Amino acid sequence: MTPRSRAAVDAWKKRVEQAVKDADASFRGEYAAELNDLLGLSKEEIDAITPDATDLTEYNRLIAVVKEASQRNLSQAQLRSQIKALGETAVKIAGKVSGLARILL
Repeated sequence: MTPRSRAAVDAWKKRVEQAVKDADASFRGEYAAELNDLLGLSKEEIDAITPDATDLTEYNRLIAVVKEASQRNLSQAQLRSQIKALGETAVKIAGKVSGLARILL
């Protein structure tokens, strides 16, 4: 293995290790239960929100926001603001998770 390819592999390993640490932090953070419930939504539940594929895109964006909020222990007001900034579809998806629905009230 060349030094250049070795450096690329080492950089990749570091990114993977960081991703695992971030994921662990998400599931130990302030919104761990909400994140678990959000990830537990079925494709059918998500598809019922809009007839096109935008709901899956918004679902993924919502997951990213809740993960980040959980990692950083954001306040409920901050999380509410972030979810609402994603738009109506993300708000509807969040409404299917009881913990997130309470935050959005």
